[in-house]
Amino acid sequence: MYKYPILLISVLLFSTWPSSNGQDVAVNRDKYRISIRHTDKAVHIDGILDEEVWTQAEATGPFQRVTPVDTGFATAKTEVKLTYDKSNIYVGVICYDPTPGKRPVESLRRDYTFMKNDNFMIFFDTYNDQTNGFAFGISAAGAQTEGLQYEGTKVLYSWDIKWRSAVKNYDDRWVTEFSIPFRSVRYSEGDTEWGVNFGRQDLKLNEKSAWAPMPRQFPHCSLPFTGTLVWDKPMDKAGLRFSLIPYATGRVTKDYSEETGTDWKWNAGIDAKMILSSSLNLDLTVNPDYSQVEVDRQQTNLDRYELFFPEKRQFFLENSDLFASLGTDNVRPFFSRRIGLENPVIAGARLSGNLGKRWRIGIMDIQTDKEEDIYAANYMVTALQRQVFSRSNISAFFINRQLTGDTESIPWGMRDFRINRIAGLEYNLASPDNRWTGKAYYHQNFSGDLAIRNSASALNITRSTQYLTASLNQAFTGSGYNAEAGYIRRKGYYQLNGGFQYKFFPESKTIISHGPALKLDTYFNPYSSLSLMSLTDRETQLLYNIEWLNKSSMSIDVRETFIELLSPFDPTNTGGLKLPAGDDFDWTEVGATYSSDNRKMFNFVLTGRYGGYFNGNRLTLSGEINYRVQPYGSLALTTTYYDIDLPAPYNSAKLMLIGPRFDFTFTDKLFFTSFIQYNNQIDNMNVNLRFQWRFAPVSDLFIVYTQNSFAPDMFGKYNGNTLHDNFQVKNRGLVVKLSYWFN
Repeated sequence: MYKYPILLISVLLFSTWPSSNGQDVAVNRDKYRISIRHTDKAVHIDGILDEEVWTQAEATGPFQRVTPVDTGFATAKTEVKLTYDKSNIYVGVICYDPTPGKRPVESLRRDYTFMKNDNFMIFFDTYNDQTNGFAFGISAAGAQTEGLQYEGTKVLYSWDIKWRSAVKNYDDRWVTEFSIPFRSVRYSEGDTEWGVNFGRQDLKLNEKSAWAPMPRQFPHCSLPFTGTLVWDKPMDKAGLRFSLIPYATGRVTKDYSEETGTDWKWNAGIDAKMILSSSLNLDLTVNPDYSQVEVDRQQTNLDRYELFFPEKRQFFLENSDLFASLGTDNVRPFFSRRIGLENPVIAGARLSGNLGKRWRIGIMDIQTDKEEDIYAANYMVTALQRQVFSRSNISAFFINRQLTGDTESIPWGMRDFRINRIAGLEYNLASPDNRWTGKAYYHQNFSGDLAIRNSASALNITRSTQYLTASLNQAFTGSGYNAEAGYIRRKGYYQLNGGFQYKFFPESKTIISHGPALKLDTYFNPYSSLSLMSLTDRETQLLYNIEWLNKSSMSIDVRETFIELLSPFDPTNTGGLKLPAGDDFDWTEVGATYSSDNRKMFNFVLTGRYGGYFNGNRLTLSGEINYRVQPYGSLALTTTYYDIDLPAPYNSAKLMLIGPRFDFTFTDKLFFTSFIQYNNQIDNMNVNLRFQWRFAPVSDLFIVYTQNSFAPDMFGKYNGNTLHDNFQVKNRGLVVKLSYWFN
């Protein structure tokens, strides 16, 4: 097993070939260029391009089609112009609409879904690294979205900043204006060029288009395909600027299971954002409160391992890719959701941004308070990243989780775990045209017994073309690899997986593409005494995918699974008799998924699966049904149903997870969301009512009501007992939170 890091290094040297031998600049930067000039005249953000500056500004050339085909000019023409003053970047856009009828939009809510709205977006590669940047978008109804771009092709849309926009709709076009403050983006002082691209989605035509062209296999936001924004003078030094975001909350809760009285709490805190330079910022938080964050979507857990839930808290989002991108999806040495969910955060600080052209840094330190039997702890993570070649980078990191305060009460045998430390080195491969991507890493855990197997390493590489996507991955995670501040799905294994997908693009009036895909995922026990490595898990999946021109799609698959249990396991996770460790199981399932045309007011996704499951059988039905009342909101129903049939004495179970969601946007500043989740696996029904009034930019009043109750008995209890009355309340809470953004 100790040979794996050597294998990584050997393959790593070879994997640099696509970057080092390719072109050293983004593919469109020389050919697609647009100038931006300074103005001293006022620009009114009203969606009417009647100021003199717009007649003098350079306009983009014709947009290129991206989907359904990536050749030729777009049918829906788009024209973009830019200007700026000392404080803001201004963007004026005319989106011509050749198709009569209502423009599809999801709602007026911020952070709309790109694929469900007629919309326009701008993507800034401010550091000219084709990897990190900023995205700003507007729907035809005037809803805003913005996000942090990372890894070249991904956007974190949960990030929020202050900027202004306006939209005017006409029969044959819609017009929008942006005002983006320089303080809201990060860039390098003295630059005269940025990477930039503009994207347009016209759902009536089923057409995605972009100013600088890109292959259709890549997302619209792909920074490797940006053109060039040419400034008329070098970028000024930003200077020290700061924002203050104080908040106050009132909370009333009652825990009925503990039969305690009503608990009233008042709280206040503050966040601060300090721009130290045009590319470096400092974020501070004191006594933060996250009660307004939307509730997680529950998941039925039939897995042997911990479920993953994404981070939604604002403090952890800026430059979060420096920390969150460490490792892989299943091996994350740092996972911010570990912080502050069981015990409150006292204060935190984060320094992040660019140091020069090719260096990025992130330093975060957070202190939590003691909460009953949960010890106070300090979390510190440092990441340093160096860009190499055109888009690849090397990262080094160090993570320290240390219990603080009175730790003498910790049992003697657990005192080695008061401190948990991990260091690592990672290489992220990205070729200039994004056709080669990959990652290699080595992590070392420095807590507990250093003699145990406490390292992790991996290598993966992917090749993407218009027709073929192929990947190969290998990973090793030691049984002693312990990341107390991370998310480690599984330990003590060697993993080898890969697959491919091939697409045919027929000359058809109904079908965009179709083709097969194959996925193979295997796990081995590297510590087996029987052989060098013994197989513990294997999943082979053969699929066939079809995508139609009307935006509907279908996938049919056959899946074969082999599992050798390394520990006892109840396949229903309902507390029944467990299958013994050492037993192995092999079964086959067939399934299909169909997605309807999401341009329609009524649209849906349905999935059905049937086949074996451990020593029995399983039927799976899941789906999501949506209905839009545009532009004011949507009704959605998400459900998952499992019918698991196991031989006695093991539990059979009928598990249901239902989540109706009502999302109303009365205006672009007034929102109401009602989210109900029924989950009989954990015997819980959750109600979350969330009212939001955005009375000023990024300044909000929230009123949030939550209630957890015992779930009604829809199928008969799988354990044969009724321990409570249906709908009996477990706990209730009401929170009022007011925050304001001071510049």
